[in-house]
Amino acid sequence: MPEPAPRTPLNCAPALNLEHQRKLAGVSLDEIAAQTKISLRFLKAIEAGEYEKLPGGIFTTSYLRQYAAAIGYDEATLIEHCERKMNPLAAPKGPSPEHRTRLDRWFGIAAQESR
Repeated sequence: MPEPAPRTPLNCAPALNLEHQRKLAGVSLDEIAAQTKISLRFLKAIEAGEYEKLPGGIFTTSYLRQYAAAIGYDEATLIEHCERKMNPLAAPKGPSPEHRTRLDRWFGIAAQESR
């Protein structure tokens, strides 16, 4: 019986294969670096999905937008991918519904967990 294909965890963003997309567009990393003034180190990190190596904040967003525009890729898809990878789905916060009493539900107050 064949082994099932490996499943991607729910909180893990799938790879985008940006290097392949860039090559299909006929653009080199050196050309993107010259056009955008983004260092090759950061461009390689974007292609590898190693967003933690980017400077952060608005710089990361700007680099992703410029890279996407240079290869003709959808900017929103790339930024969303980065956000999913950098901020995987967190477990819901607060007590679960079964830990709430009838009064808590009535008044909309979260139950205090006993220590």
